[in-house]
Amino acid sequence: MEATITGPSDHYRRSVLGVPVDACRDVWAAALGLHARGGGQIVTLNAEMTMAARENPKLGDAIAAADLVIPDGAGVVWALRRQGIVVVRSPGIELAHSLLAYAEAHEWKVALVGAAPNVMDRLRMQLKQEMPALRLVMSSHGYQSPEAWPGLERQLKALRPDLVLVALGVPHQETWIPRVRQGCPGLWMGVGGSFDVWAGVKKRAPLWMGRLQIEWLYRLIKEPSRWRRMLCLPTFAWKVWRRERKRRN
Repeated sequence: MEATITGPSDHYRRSVLGVPVDACRDVWAAALGLHARGGGQIVTLNAEMTMAARENPKLGDAIAAADLVIPDGAGVVWALRRQGIVVVRSPGIELAHSLLAYAEAHEWKVALVGAAPNVMDRLRMQLKQEMPALRLVMSSHGYQSPEAWPGLERQLKALRPDLVLVALGVPHQETWIPRVRQGCPGLWMGVGGSFDVWAGVKKRAPLWMGRLQIEWLYRLIKEPSRWRRMLCLPTFAWKVWRRERKRRN
C-alpha cells in the first residue's frame, strides 16, 4: 500500500539504491524550517547524482550528512514510489529561485558562488532588475585561482549569509559546502547550472517536457556531449527494478 506524505511535519529519510533522500510533504516548508533551526545543507538528488554517489564515497558521505535531500529528479520520485512512498518532484532550480525571492522579501543576506565569470556578471545584472531589494553580499564566479579560494572562503564565513547558492557542479559543490559552512548559519545549497539559466545563457526545457518528465532529453539535445553521463539512467532504472524485485521475493 502506498504511503502518501500528508502530515504537516512529515519529514523522514529513506534511500534510493543506498543513497539517502528525504520524503516530506512540503519541500518549501522543510527548507524554511531548516533555516529557522539554524540552517544546513540542501542537496538536490536525481538519478545521475545517485549513481555518482555510489561510485564516489566523498559525494556519498556529503549527501548522507546533508540536512535536507530533496527528490529533484523524476527517477528518484519513481524509485521512491516503488517503495510505496509518494512524493512530488521538487526541481532544485525552482526551490532556489523561490528562496531568493523569500530572501529579498525578508532581508536575508545572500551569497552566490560559482559559474563562469561572464555568467556571474550577467546574473548580477539580472537579479538587480528582477529583485532590486535583494541583499547580495557576495557574488563570486567559480573560476578562481587556487590561491584565491582560501580568502574567498574566509570572507564567506565572516559574512554569515542566510542563503548561499553554489554552482560548482556535482560533486564539487556538494563536497565543498560541508567543509566551508562549518560553524556557519544559513541555508547552503548546490544549484548546478541554475546560474546559467537565470543569467539567460541557457534555457530550461519547455514546460511540456517537464510535465512528461523528459527534461533529460532536452539537455541531451542541447548538449550532445552529455551522452556518456546519460548512460547511467538506464542502469539506474534497472538497479531500482531489480532491487525491488528481490525485496518483494
